[in-house]
Amino acid sequence: MIALEAFFDPQTATVTYLVWDPATMTAAIIDPVLDFEPKAARLETRSIDAVLDVAREKKLHIEWALDTHAHADHLSAADYVRAKTGAKIGIGARITQVQKAFGPLFHANDVTLDGAAFDVLFGDDAEFKIGEITGRVIATPGHTPACVTYVIGDAAFVGDTMFMPDYGTARADFPGGDAATLYRSIRKILDLPSKTRIFVGHDYLPPSRTAPAWESTVAEQRARNIHVHDGISEDDFTRMRDARDATLAPPLLILPSLQVNIRAGTLPSPESDGHVYLKLPINRLGA
Repeated sequence: MIALEAFFDPQTATVTYLVWDPATMTAAIIDPVLDFEPKAARLETRSIDAVLDVAREKKLHIEWALDTHAHADHLSAADYVRAKTGAKIGIGARITQVQKAFGPLFHANDVTLDGAAFDVLFGDDAEFKIGEITGRVIATPGHTPACVTYVIGDAAFVGDTMFMPDYGTARADFPGGDAATLYRSIRKILDLPSKTRIFVGHDYLPPSRTAPAWESTVAEQRARNIHVHDGISEDDFTRMRDARDATLAPPLLILPSLQVNIRAGTLPSPESDGHVYLKLPINRLGA
């Protein structure tokens, strides 16, 4: 049985998970967050340091920094975790598609587009170890081509593929995203055993609720998810998702996030003055 602790970041509504094997005290951090204040372009590490402090207090050995995809709403702290702990960075193998879509947008000439910035690229049904516990990777594209779900013990960490039942599902209008593909990915998750615990990557707090939440079960999602409960067809979902996505603005941090996250959480190389700069491609997003 795995042990875990969740850390909610209110600035980006992201949930980071510290997951470990109690027998060996070996751990993984899933979807670690860097703190980025866009008005001043200030980068800090408070959120991930809090996770690492807990890991240190518990005497855990961090073996993995796992991203469920290249996030568009926060900067990944995966490379920071790697630098601090020696952990390997893992992500879905189709990250190369995301790199090829966004690398040229940012003229990211300092990063190859073959996934080499990451340590391990997971294919569908790949396995990995956290101590004596075997984790399994399910490719769950649709939100992005590279989205994966990590199934560890009785828990599934689904990233942005789906949210709490009262909030629904992720958008599917990013480059390489597709609503029908997202529906099929979600059905793969919902085909897991009914008692499987579902841990979501965000909680954006619908109007009916004031306290953040991040854990449900397959059974609860199948019964109550407002977008994909049992009985919702692929056509129904696709029409709803496409119509809803057409009304959504880009995430606030999409431009800083993606140019860092396609680099596995590393910053662009410093310019000739020794400073690091993030780029804002004018009139290019969505073109």
